[in-house]
Amino acid sequence: MKKTLTISAAAIAAAIALAGCSTGSGSGTSETNSMPGMNHSSSGMLSSSPAPATSAAAAGFNDADTMFAQMMIPHHAQAVEMSDVMLKKQNIPAAVTDLATKIKAAQGPEIEKMTGWLQSWGKPTQAPTDMASSHSMEGMMGEDDMAKLDAAQGTEAAKLFLTQMIAHHEGAVMMAKTETTDGKNADAVQLSKDIVSAQETEIQEMKDLLATL
Repeated sequence: MKKTLTISAAAIAAAIALAGCSTGSGSGTSETNSMPGMNHSSSGMLSSSPAPATSAAAAGFNDADTMFAQMMIPHHAQAVEMSDVMLKKQNIPAAVTDLATKIKAAQGPEIEKMTGWLQSWGKPTQAPTDMASSHSMEGMMGEDDMAKLDAAQGTEAAKLFLTQMIAHHEGAVMMAKTETTDGKNADAVQLSKDIVSAQETEIQEMKDLLATL
């Protein structure tokens, strides 16, 4: 499922602001290695203060690490935005709001962590326009999708959120697996593995929840 990037600068700023922790920064030489399966617009990215350095991050990085962080930041930010939309609604099953809360709590700090890496690597927090235009980002919701989620209520909203977030998570897993294979930075590769583990578990949880609604 491929959707265009619609996350706003304000949403990304809010996602970064809510992040409660950050780790990992470093330096190294860049190596040619692109990350397929992603797309990002040339707007909507904001930066935050660099995260504190760690010895693992100082081991260096390559282009796959850079692309992973540049693409996963807006991807995570949209998941936070979708979760915020659900948490403002009434009459949503408790299991669904609990899941939205968990997604927001996990991905907010990861946004700040990846932002810190990019700043410490001397890289922009958004992909260069020429590189972004040659990739597509998996699982992102389009403007129409977000509008439908915003308008939906009750059980309909819960079903739509779960359906959209399953596709969103599947895209993130695909991106993370590419980083696991192609990345060099130890912290970034570990985060990619953590994302795969956590989001594959949540995908199954969401499928199970969807079957009960």
